[in-house]
Amino acid sequence: MDLVTIIVIAVGLAIDAFAVSIVSGSAYKQLHVKHALRIAVFFGGFQAFMPLIGFLAGLSIKEYIADYDHWVAFGLLSAVGGKMIYESFKIKSVKENFDPSNIFVLLVLSIATSIDALAIGVTLSLITSSIITAVIVIGMVTFVLSYLGVCIGKKFGHFFENKIEAFGGLVLVGIGLKILLEHML
Repeated sequence: MDLVTIIVIAVGLAIDAFAVSIVSGSAYKQLHVKHALRIAVFFGGFQAFMPLIGFLAGLSIKEYIADYDHWVAFGLLSAVGGKMIYESFKIKSVKENFDPSNIFVLLVLSIATSIDALAIGVTLSLITSSIITAVIVIGMVTFVLSYLGVCIGKKFGHFFENKIEAFGGLVLVGIGLKILLEHML
């Protein structure tokens, strides 16, 4: 798998964390660099760790689905992307007592935004033999986008949140289609 594809996957995965970071940034009355860094570290760390778990799980089933792994990869990426697109159209409200500085809240948000990365890890096990580069790139991209999301959220609030999530979903569906077409052609 080439670096450009890994970066595109990383951006697609990081979009959920970016959208939640925007919401988190808008929730702070006094935003400090440590707040943005904490969110970025949690989101980036979980987003890097989950594909690794998925990759290891996928290796155990790889030999059983080798003949149609491109369909599985397409299905997983399309499902994750479709879910992101669907969720981007749902109306989301943030409770007034939402506190992203609370470690428990941050932990729950980190897990929730990285579940999709678990499925991507399974997909990566079907199309590549090495996960190290992908894990590093996914973690770094998510870290940077989450940090930026907090800062953007403080300035602009929820304006971009849904549009960004829909875009991320489209990117993942597009990568799934690319994998499918490469294997079929």
